[in-house]
Amino acid sequence: MTVDTPAPSMSREEYDAALLRLSEASVRRHFDAFVDVPWDHPDFRVDPRDERWVLPAGVDPLGSHPWYRQLPVATQIEIGLWRQANIMKIGLQFENILIRGIMQYVSTLDNGSAEFRYLTHEATEECHHTQMFQQGVNVIGADVPGLPRWIRRASPVIPLFASLAPVGFFIGVLAGEEPIDHSQKQVLRSAADLPPVLSRIMEIHVAEEARHISFAHTFVARHAPRLGRVDRIVASLAFPVIMRVLGDAVLKPTREFREEFDIPREVVSELYWNSPESRAFLSDLFSDVRMLAEQSGLMNPLARRVWRALKIDGRASRYRSEPPVTYSPRT
Repeated sequence: MTVDTPAPSMSREEYDAALLRLSEASVRRHFDAFVDVPWDHPDFRVDPRDERWVLPAGVDPLGSHPWYRQLPVATQIEIGLWRQANIMKIGLQFENILIRGIMQYVSTLDNGSAEFRYLTHEATEECHHTQMFQQGVNVIGADVPGLPRWIRRASPVIPLFASLAPVGFFIGVLAGEEPIDHSQKQVLRSAADLPPVLSRIMEIHVAEEARHISFAHTFVARHAPRLGRVDRIVASLAFPVIMRVLGDAVLKPTREFREEFDIPREVVSELYWNSPESRAFLSDLFSDVRMLAEQSGLMNPLARRVWRALKIDGRASRYRSEPPVTYSPRT
């Protein structure tokens, strides 16, 4: 596909039908942060000696590193508590930005818009997620900062892009949602025994986030091919940059975290993202959005070079949430 050829856009009827399905799913299945998580149950209390808070090897990059594995168990638990709390804080900060962007965007919509109904459902669910994540941080008791300082400072401005450049905004939404969702799914699939409070928070978030991610994919697939030629080229080049920058903001340990636990610089460099294993993790993480870029006309020769330069290229998913595929060489 050349930079001049837009992908076919889904029809208005197909788009509205997809949004209606998502809206009806939000009515049928939704959660309340203070009804569906039994915060006061004894099993949901956080025990700072509970070894289930140790970061799982093979899922969390830091949890797999020899530097972390050789630490005293008490320190591994402390780091695990801090990291899980910070991921929750990042989640609620991203969702706070998303809620404000949604309100900015829906204020521009016409009466009868299917987007208005679905997006206000999503904003309601995201409000419950911010409550759930903040309460999770509170019960863990770690005073975590969440996102890097530069994003926290820019957060008042970011929601404005929801009406100024909505395709770019919802690409940014995916950049915040996909890494957290991917990481939580990996933990739920791989960890045999999780603290009940962590498991319940992740289960609720993954269940509802599936709809939110589906909408962002559908929005980009509908609107990106309808951009003008110049805007489409700009969006195609911005796509991988947004993914890499915001993906790092979610996944890489913050300066506060590194200083709190005296994590060696070489460990951070290796894990994020110099080792072959971490490169494979990073590539797998963005396989769904590479598929979206292909399908929406935002993958072209120039864009492929940017994806490659940022080290987030690779095979695109064949369908959303496809597990990583390992190919064995023929003998």
